Amino acid sequence: MSAQWLLWVALALAACVAEILSLDLIFGMIAGGALLAAGVAAATGNTVAAVLSFAVGSGLLLAVVRPLMLRYVDRVGSSLTGVRALVGREALVVREVGASGGEVKLAGEVWTARVERPGDVLETGSRVLVSAIDGATAVVRPVRALPGAPAGGPAAGGPSPEAGPVPGVPPDAARPDGAAPPD
Repeated sequence: MSAQWLLWVALALAACVAEILSLDLIFGMIAGGALLAAGVAAATGNTVAAVLSFAVGSGLLLAVVRPLMLRYVDRVGSSLTGVRALVGREALVVREVGASGGEVKLAGEVWTARVERPGDVLETGSRVLVSAIDGATAVVRPVRALPGAPAGGPAAGGPSPEAGPVPGVPPDAARPDGAAPPD
């Protein structure tokens, strides 16, 4: 029995190391072709068949599997994480927010906040939209009412019924209209 298959396995391992260093999904496809060639070499002992299987296997992996993997990586890699994921989300004011500061409840946590436009003051219980994150401070602006939306609803700046109570905020302060939150 020939030890040719061991050379193909060594090539596959070297390609895996190169893939880890480059992360471009090319050497991984070459490693797959080398493993196919190792299998053919172990089964047949034929060098020509092993080389052909390496070429065909690597070519198919590069032509078919790599584009699918790149599409997946692009889709998964484009999701926002960390503070970038918070921009554009709604928050609830838990302490009046002005140019000098305040606090909002954002993604289940209380953040320091300031208004986007220096003259604005956002009252406790109002809904705001996060326009940026500056260090550990959320930069916010009021949520504008949608045409035809009922007054006091989520689009008008009032809390949505599913928002629930906010720790440290009196229940009557959780809604701009002073109405008690639903039980």
